[in-house]
Amino acid sequence: MPDPTNTDRSSFASEAPGPTSLPIRASSVVGTTLREHVLAGMHAAPGATGQFTSLLNHISLGIRIITTRVRAAGLAGLLGYTGDTNVQGEQVQKLDAFANDVLVNVLERSGHCGLLASEELDEARFATNSGKYVVLFDPLDGSTNIDTNVSIGTIFAILRRRHGEIVPAVEDALQPGRRIVAAGYALYGPSTIFVLSTGHGVDAFTLDPNVGEFFLSHPNIRCPERGNCFSTNDGNYARWAKGVRRWHDWIREENKEDARPYGHRYVGSLVADAHRTLLKGGIFAYPADTKSTKGKLRLLYEANPISFLFEQAGGAATNGEKPILDIHPHELHERTPLIIGSKADVFDYETFASERRT
Repeated sequence: MPDPTNTDRSSFASEAPGPTSLPIRASSVVGTTLREHVLAGMHAAPGATGQFTSLLNHISLGIRIITTRVRAAGLAGLLGYTGDTNVQGEQVQKLDAFANDVLVNVLERSGHCGLLASEELDEARFATNSGKYVVLFDPLDGSTNIDTNVSIGTIFAILRRRHGEIVPAVEDALQPGRRIVAAGYALYGPSTIFVLSTGHGVDAFTLDPNVGEFFLSHPNIRCPERGNCFSTNDGNYARWAKGVRRWHDWIREENKEDARPYGHRYVGSLVADAHRTLLKGGIFAYPADTKSTKGKLRLLYEANPISFLFEQAGGAATNGEKPILDIHPHELHERTPLIIGSKADVFDYETFASERRT
């Protein structure tokens, strides 16, 4: 659960030089532009300098640039592989490399980013010593779906550097998710949706391509207490621990009293599966298995920002043992199991998964 005493997550208020009160929620009127929404948050925070606001606007610019290439990837020669392999040993897609380059360039030019790290970069990039923020991102989640025109996305998290007056260090990125001040993702689907939280709820904005601007379309998103769908890669069933298999069998059993079986929905792009679960409720589970003993999803670039959003929307996020946001990372490309969704559904999962060692 969110820690209300952690003032590092007060986003706009964290720009102030000294203690400040938490800002009120920004404008939640449908049709408000993303720029107006972000500015309203800044104006509500006494002492805000505008750097955090500017950084969010730069990220929005990067997402809009990526959108234009995603929409025309087949015509722009951006389908297929580059021939390179990333630090995880995965083949790099051309669109992956393009999205990564866009975000790196935009963030470095912002002047507010002291350090940035990406799923596609072997090591962290140091932008400017005066930058107060750290940005961690997966430039194009679900890249294996690119060539089949299935929904993909961009995921990011923003943290404050631990010691702003000192030269940036990798340790600035290795902070638990509780210290995130903002997180979000862009979903490149039938429309481009930008989901954002600055620590005071979750809002979603839809891009109007004719105007080139994001407009508030889903204010104050709340994840339902319980859903009726589950999302898992069933191909890994034989590799799961006994407790996870029992949960999977249970959720597929017929029981009208507690509305089982749940429907099964799985896209294979985290951002797409998470977005559906955030809006509709239910559960997404990618547990550890005998092949990926530490889990498969990246803690810093995927699990932390998505978990931050779910907790802000009233949902839950765990690795099966403890909340994702309480994990203290030890390396940039650390992996983790990830279970996110409605509180009641995540609780059910944890009840079964407690048998994971048997």
